[in-house]
Amino acid sequence: MRDIEHYTLSNGIRVVHNRITTTKIVHCGIMLNIGSRDENPTNQGIAHFWEHMAFKGTQKRKAYHILNKLDSLGGELNAFTDKEKILFYATLRDVYFEKAVDLLTDITFDSVFPEKQIERERNVILEEMAMYLDDPEDTLYDEFDNVIFTDHPLGMNILGTQKTVKSFRRKDFRSFIKEHLDTRKIVFSCVGNIPMEEVIRLTEKYMGHLPRITSSSRRKKFTRYKPKEIIMHRNVSQSRCAMGRPAYSIKDERRSAFFMLVNILGGSGMNSRLNWALRERHGYVYSIGSNYFPFSDTGLFMISFGTEPTQMGKSLYLIKEELRKLREEPLGVKQMNAAREQLFGQLAMTEENNGSFMIMMARSILDRGEVLPIEETYSRIRETTPQTLLTLANDIFDESQFSMLMMEPN
Repeated sequence: MRDIEHYTLSNGIRVVHNRITTTKIVHCGIMLNIGSRDENPTNQGIAHFWEHMAFKGTQKRKAYHILNKLDSLGGELNAFTDKEKILFYATLRDVYFEKAVDLLTDITFDSVFPEKQIERERNVILEEMAMYLDDPEDTLYDEFDNVIFTDHPLGMNILGTQKTVKSFRRKDFRSFIKEHLDTRKIVFSCVGNIPMEEVIRLTEKYMGHLPRITSSSRRKKFTRYKPKEIIMHRNVSQSRCAMGRPAYSIKDERRSAFFMLVNILGGSGMNSRLNWALRERHGYVYSIGSNYFPFSDTGLFMISFGTEPTQMGKSLYLIKEELRKLREEPLGVKQMNAAREQLFGQLAMTEENNGSFMIMMARSILDRGEVLPIEETYSRIRETTPQTLLTLANDIFDESQFSMLMMEPN
């Protein structure tokens, strides 16, 4: 069992730490409860652009000094933006932990957004967008978000549009940050062989002086969903398909059981029902999977795959058969035990990754106000019954409520 410790600075920033005495590497990061869903059509992509610009200059460091500070020590500095979060994080030897706390604080709170760097990074992001458009799988996922969450910020592309990316100026970043930054919704997360007293001392030293900042902005809830089918034509050789619907939120108690159900249907294991039916038995696909992405107020369930155009109809038939079986046929005792053990193993392997655990802790604090011990997750899985899965399958795997996106070759 991991021993997780908590602390809160006077400005509201929360600190969560897990000490691991058997490692010399520390993983740490500052996560903000701000993401692309906090944008609107006119500033779409600004959260992701901000993530890029954080590395391009602060009050006391130029871009070179930011990028070189940890790399020169054999460490790594990185960041990501998703629908609801921005994370700036570092991985390095624990003897340099203070340098990481200093640098992460600097790029998170003191970026100056130099105009020349904005112009340069604008071109980098436009190239990133072009690379994304060349990848049919990435395009399929993002376009499907728009199919499900039409006219809602969750449906907007994290990268933005060419028009919005070309429009951003320094004032736009400052305005966005001023509107959404809230120190009560920021977490510093850390995993490594660092005493909690040292974590507290350094976070107080570098972040404790920051003023308490509050934001009155509220996320637009997703409430209106209407199933739809859309066909797109792209320069691809395979037909690609995404299908699914909204699902349970991060706070829904059915979430753990639904993860199990999705794992049985099309999880990462080669023995998933979809992989067995479409790849192993018929050779229709190279890869197929089902995914569940929970958000703060809703979620997304989707199945995605690619196949030869002539095999699309047969593939869809087999998928619908597997969905029907999960709606109508409860798992037997052996099947249920096997599904539990598989999920236990996957969770255990994930927990062994200290970098992933650091990110998970930060997310959990922001989303739920606590980090659930893995033993509690195991307990919920053990309590899941075949009837529970049957009920969830009938609730979410109702094909009349599915949307579908087909990407066909030109």
